[in-house]
Amino acid sequence: MFPLVSCYAIRKAFGSRVLFDNFSFSLSEGQRIGLIGPNGSGKSTLAKILAGLEEADSGDRSLRKGARVSYVAQDSVFELGVSVNKVLHQALAVTSMDELEREIELSIQAGRAGFVDFEADASQLSGGWRKRLAITCALVSKPDVLILDEPTNHLDLEGILWLEQLLTEAGVASLIISHDRYFLEKVSTSVAEINKAYPDGIFSVDGNYSRFLERREEFFSAEAKREDALANVVRREVEWLRRGPKARTTKAKARIDNAEGLISQLSEMQSRARTSTANIEFTGSERKSKQLILAENVGKSFGGRLLFEGINLKLSPGMRLGLSGANGSGKTTLLKILRGDFLPDEGKIERAELLRLVTLDQNRQMEDETITLKEALAPEGDSVIFRDRTLHVNAWARRFLFPVDQLVQPVSRLSGGERARVLIARLMLQPADVLFLDEPTNDLDIPTLEILEENLSDFPGAIVLVTHDRYLLDRVSTQVLGLDGEGGATMYADYAQFEETLGQRKPAKAKQPVAKPQAGAASASPTKKKLSFKDQREWDAIEAKIHEAEGVLAAATAALHAPETVTNPEAIMKWSAELEAAQKEVDKLFHRWAELEAKLTSS
Repeated sequence: MFPLVSCYAIRKAFGSRVLFDNFSFSLSEGQRIGLIGPNGSGKSTLAKILAGLEEADSGDRSLRKGARVSYVAQDSVFELGVSVNKVLHQALAVTSMDELEREIELSIQAGRAGFVDFEADASQLSGGWRKRLAITCALVSKPDVLILDEPTNHLDLEGILWLEQLLTEAGVASLIISHDRYFLEKVSTSVAEINKAYPDGIFSVDGNYSRFLERREEFFSAEAKREDALANVVRREVEWLRRGPKARTTKAKARIDNAEGLISQLSEMQSRARTSTANIEFTGSERKSKQLILAENVGKSFGGRLLFEGINLKLSPGMRLGLSGANGSGKTTLLKILRGDFLPDEGKIERAELLRLVTLDQNRQMEDETITLKEALAPEGDSVIFRDRTLHVNAWARRFLFPVDQLVQPVSRLSGGERARVLIARLMLQPADVLFLDEPTNDLDIPTLEILEENLSDFPGAIVLVTHDRYLLDRVSTQVLGLDGEGGATMYADYAQFEETLGQRKPAKAKQPVAKPQAGAASASPTKKKLSFKDQREWDAIEAKIHEAEGVLAAATAALHAPETVTNPEAIMKWSAELEAAQKEVDKLFHRWAELEAKLTSS
């Protein structure tokens, strides 16, 4: 089949670092290729070359005549002050649809994504909702080729499930860069890995991620046998050469030339076979206490919204607690309460004396971006002390895949994956009773993730893990605490049980949060004042009114996106007006709620 987009014999280098040399790749109709590879292998660069956003140093990039490419970058950024509605209309502007067709398409795609507040400032949405908006914009433009760079970044579990369904039903040829192995398993029709371990720099297999792993194992097994056989041949030829054959005959000269070729071929195979992975080993404190952290009847609210309540748990050595739930359900808040950064609104937390806590935060920013990589890895000088051993910074850097000549590079120039490795290196120097890991998989490649999983499974202390990586959660966690964001918190034996329960809930789409009053993150509830008789009656009734108004809003949203509506222009106009009116009523009630709450809590 003739490719939709391809590159042939391209070369791309950044200074002395060569990413691609004589490299070829193509994407055809009906394919959804999952693209993987180590950090720095060139996945994002290849995606930009295929999308036409970056040029190769040499070689050719071709796009089928008339084909349209949509590209979604890792980080979705929108102009300040531009509404969701305007962003979507800008994306639709490139299509040949008339105004009515555009409105219908916008309603369908935005509804599937869960948007209800079309006047919200797109730049102020959460990371997950900005990602949903960017992907929706890419699809409403009706592309022939869709290129997604780490599309599950910032998405919660419901967002990932939405994206899986969207891609499998869209039918558009897609190139998907991802380290989410469950996502690759469900979405990909083929998987390709960019890696210098392969003769052509890439290894591609038709089928899902499991099939890819099987075929890759077969490939490396066959390569190992070929290398052994070639090594035996080379050994015999080297012995022959050592005997000093006289190259006076054509036959002897040909054998010498052949021996040199075999030696070169073996050297190339051995060079490709040498792969490196980060050496991750968190250090446990070997503490024998059976109880590290105890939470009793813990609850927390923010801005008048209950996140969770009635949480009871005990962290002991060897316990690995996974926290799961939608964005905004309170996972990071609970992690910080267990750490001691926040106080609960109700309940209590007890911690063992002299407890040693180590945290990997999802924010990869360094305290000082101007320091060098050497200073970040070894702040005390030219060496570090790891498990009572002194290691030179050069050896410590190589352990995390940093070449020695990179040590003078400033931290500000490190990639996301490199920053993650630096932070892990620093944390490994601290013995821990409890590890707190908030989205540790961000920016890490699959080989590094596999090493991380191995180490976490062997860590002797307790772990509290917040992650949207379902494979990591499933493999590492001994228990999963699921938060529904409405106050509910349920303990599950493993991730599979949690996902099964999630699937049994009503299949309502995740809806974009409408603007709610935001109170400060105070640890203690402020003293409440008395309201006037009239305001008190309004306060007592307002929660029920909001619930009723949100029901009307949900009904209008469902009616607008119903199959019988999207094909009826008059119905679209009617329900669009109903939706707008319902949204205004909800916003008005929340605004009044904020006013009354301010009266109650003002000092």
